[in-house]
Amino acid sequence: MAHVSDLIASDIEQYLKAHEHKSLLRFITCGSVDDGKSTLIGRLLYESKMLFEDQLAAVESDSKKFGTQGEQLDFALLVDGLAAEREQGITIDVAYRFFSTDRRKFIVADTPGHEQYTRNMVTGASTADVAVLMVDARKGVLTQTRRHSYLVSLIGIRHIVVAINKMDLVDYQESVFRKIVEDYRQFAAQIGLESMTFIPMSAFKGDNITEPSDRMPWYHGSTLMAYLETVEIDEQRLQSLPFRLPVQWVNRPNLDFRGFAGTVASGAVKVGDKVRVQPSGKESSVARIVTHDGDLPEAIAGQSVTLTLADEIDISRGDVISTVDEPCGSADQFEVTLVWMHDEPMFPGRPYLLKIGAKTVTATVTEIKHQVNVNTLDHTAAKKLELNAIGVCNLSLDRQIAFDAYKNNPDTGGFILIDRLSNNTVGAGLIHFALRRAHNIHMQHVDVDKAARGSIKGQKPCLLWLTGLSGAGKSTIANIVEKKLHAMGRHTYLLDGDNVRHGLNKDLGFTDADRVENIRRVAEVAKLMVDAGLIAITAFISPFKSERRMARALVQEGEFIEIHVDTPLAVAEERDPKGLYKKARRGELKNFTGIDSPYEPPEEPEIRVSTAKMSPEEAADYIIEVLSERGLLDV
Repeated sequence: MAHVSDLIASDIEQYLKAHEHKSLLRFITCGSVDDGKSTLIGRLLYESKMLFEDQLAAVESDSKKFGTQGEQLDFALLVDGLAAEREQGITIDVAYRFFSTDRRKFIVADTPGHEQYTRNMVTGASTADVAVLMVDARKGVLTQTRRHSYLVSLIGIRHIVVAINKMDLVDYQESVFRKIVEDYRQFAAQIGLESMTFIPMSAFKGDNITEPSDRMPWYHGSTLMAYLETVEIDEQRLQSLPFRLPVQWVNRPNLDFRGFAGTVASGAVKVGDKVRVQPSGKESSVARIVTHDGDLPEAIAGQSVTLTLADEIDISRGDVISTVDEPCGSADQFEVTLVWMHDEPMFPGRPYLLKIGAKTVTATVTEIKHQVNVNTLDHTAAKKLELNAIGVCNLSLDRQIAFDAYKNNPDTGGFILIDRLSNNTVGAGLIHFALRRAHNIHMQHVDVDKAARGSIKGQKPCLLWLTGLSGAGKSTIANIVEKKLHAMGRHTYLLDGDNVRHGLNKDLGFTDADRVENIRRVAEVAKLMVDAGLIAITAFISPFKSERRMARALVQEGEFIEIHVDTPLAVAEERDPKGLYKKARRGELKNFTGIDSPYEPPEEPEIRVSTAKMSPEEAADYIIEVLSERGLLDV
């Protein structure tokens, strides 16, 4: 199966040892649809003899069924493994393949060309050292070529091969090659690409893939394989950067040993070096560099080690150990580029989990500064990010994290966003820089706290969050609840959906983005009221689970009481006290919850009242009863 090597037959142990110590290059192929990405990878696998005989037989059979090359082998079928890809003749998912030569090992990712699979391409590019950008010699530089070039520059891939493919279909003309080189250089200057190598080739015929082509005597540059075997890999560059060790695990096997394990992301560290731990900023020096095979005097980028320090410092999983002279930064607010990778749009104000290295924190996009049109590179205004959209955003975290700008260090500058309910990865981001206000704004200590304010009022502060369809009776029930609490001598304040839109939220409409912002503002105001010692009551449709989870997270455990005013849509529509359902049915009222905008009912609310079975008075009495049972009405 492996590439040809005399050592396999003569000294297998020596061959395996040599193979183990080869450098590994990760690269991607990308470009427009049908430019020959899969064919190129298939050719590389074939030429490096990385195929079993049964694989070749299968490709010969599949070439007759699905192939596009007549009677000849269709090398693309070695990579296009999905049935849908073979039927359509395109690449949909990211396909990874391994091959090897005497000089280097390779992992290649074949990434999709269609715009709707941008997230797949970003995934494949995230770990690559080199991008092989395919250009059809007949078509030249296309919109998809520009888009993939932008994404490659965004991810930070430093080495780009512009593979001008299908030269056999233009009679191997030098003028065609020169024209494409000139066009691409002009575009590359706009996005800051610098390290580019142009290779004319035919993946199908094998020209300039592993051997120089006799058909293009005017080309005197490297073949693709020779380039891939000699190009500088990212590990070599990372070793020259400042030292960074993201802590993946605190190793404490016994009372006498406390080490901090992780993979060195960049730079080098020696025993005795002064280090700083971020985000705490505490300093110490390296006492030992421990590995499974024994202690080391020095560790470099790419090595997995355990550090012990000379001083007892509180270090947790997700912290970053860095050099004292050039430490990484720490902040809780950033400007970032965000690639949205989920079917459900991203709205500012929604909370997500952010994972950077081994650190997981809560994050909220506070502002979409602009969305990038990846086809034209234009910047456009946006209130949300749809699937595959790319936006420059401001991001706020619930605590400080250690970081570097992504362009300086991808390992400590790249992150993912995770949905808090489904645990799905919904976005990938690149940190640009910390916002200045992140360093200037601090929480001010006050002596009179929430407990003191609640105690003097004789109650426990809490937030009663009434949610339900329009016409369910939320406002009516909330008003009765407040009257009863007031009669009991309790201190309350009612935030009603309609009333708030006359003042605090009068600038907001009823799109999904504005609904998210509406609830975010209300939740922040309600939080302040709870902090003031009040029993805050809200009556809002608040149709999305994510926003209600966000509101719950703002107050302490046990203080958020979700009350589902459960009314069937048919009953709410029959009541229609404001005539809104009739307008919505006539198409006069867009984005109306229950008609053309969804309502996501609570799954496990603290209180559920059915207004189809209970009167508003009975519902209010039941709510008061539950609050009393929970001990919220007395200190």
